[in-house]
This record gives sequence, structure tokens and C-alpha cells, in this order.
Amino acid sequence: MPATSPQHSAAHAGMRVLIIDDDRDLGGLIKQYLEPLGYTVANEYDGPGGVERATDEAFDAIILDVTLPGMDGFEVLKRLRARSDVPILMLTSRGEETDRIVGLEMGADDYLPKTFSSRELLARLRAVMRRRTARSEAESPTREEAEIVVGTLRINPAARIALLNDQPLSLTALEFELLTSLARARGRVKSREQLIETIADRNYDGLDRSIDVHIWALRRKLGDDPKNPRFIQTVRAVGYMLINPA
Repeated sequence: MPATSPQHSAAHAGMRVLIIDDDRDLGGLIKQYLEPLGYTVANEYDGPGGVERATDEAFDAIILDVTLPGMDGFEVLKRLRARSDVPILMLTSRGEETDRIVGLEMGADDYLPKTFSSRELLARLRAVMRRRTARSEAESPTREEAEIVVGTLRINPAARIALLNDQPLSLTALEFELLTSLARARGRVKSREQLIETIADRNYDGLDRSIDVHIWALRRKLGDDPKNPRFIQTVRAVGYMLINPA
């Protein structure tokens, strides 16, 4: 485990994290790692207990396992998202793409296979918490940004609303940020690294392919066909571009 600096500990003093995972050994190790860094960590070991704890108390982030007794992690995520936008980092035992896609589509902020290192866990935890802070600041802007219109797609950054053919799109916070970033640069390619900078802090792994999973989910909600795109075009080996209609 890396050494803890006084500045690092002070930066996270008072931050509360809830771990919902039936693996008591892993939960204990995460707690043992995070608490010297200034976090306050609580543990729950089943789905119903996790929902109750997360509902009754205020947390700055939740680390949620997919496989839980009593109620699986997806159901826990669904119930929490109906009540709160608290950052949720999901753990998957196998790191399967299906689990990641389902979790991200249901509103998880990020995922992490259980083979993670402590350093990667900290980087991703910090990233989802920073995104929440950025969203809060964006929701109270000092100057409202004009509506972005790209063909039949309309995005209101201040109200955080996206409409397609005048019908509201049901987007996660991260999907909205990705779409807005692409729309602001419509007609120009944005690399994966540039998109990651939009949605995460610099500790996020720029080689992580989870950005492709988010784009896949976003395309699905736009009804877009990657082979014949109307909105998001893949630029091979570079990144993505929102097509600017003629």
C-alpha cells in the first residue's frame, strides 16, 4: 500500500464511503486502505442492508458489488438511483462486459473488476466523486450556456436535458456529459483521452476501454447504428465525432 501524505488525508477528511459487499475480507481491506487517507468507511454485507443504510445515512460515494445475498447489486443500484445521484462504483467478480453494460445503463458511474489494485480503486473513487462535484457546479452555473442544436438533437446544458425529435432522452449523468462534449465539438473528432478528461480526473486510466461501453449505451439510446451512423461516428484508432448535419 502506498504511503499516506498529510495533504492527501486532509483532502478527503470527512468523505464518507459505503461498501456493500458480502466479501468481508475484501471490505475490510478496502476500509483499512481508505481510512488512513481521510475517508470514513462503513460496510454492509447484503443487498437489503445496503439499501437501508444508504437511504438512512448520507454518503459521498458507494462501492457496490454485483453479487450480493438477499438482493443483487443491480436491484440495489436501481433502488438507490430512484432516490439519489450519489456516485456508485460497481465491482464485478469476473469483469464481464454484460455486467458492465447493464450497470452503466442503470446509472452506475463506473465499474471495477475485483482484480483491482488499491491504487486503481482510489483513482476511480476519486474520479466519480470529482464528477459529482463538477455536476453540482454545472447545475448552478454563473452563466447559462445556449442550447446546442445538432439536427434533430437538442441539448440544454444548464437544465441538463437532451431531446431527440422533441422527445426527452433518459441519460445517465455520465452519458449526458459525453453527449454534450461531443455536441460542443460537432464535426470534429474527440479522442478517447479527451472524452475521458471531460468526465473524469487525470488519475483515470486513459487506456481504459470503458469509454467505448458508455458510447455503446449512448448510441443505443439515440437509436444510432454504428455501421451507418446518424449521430456518433467512430474514427478508427482515434475516437468519436458527433456528425454535423449539412
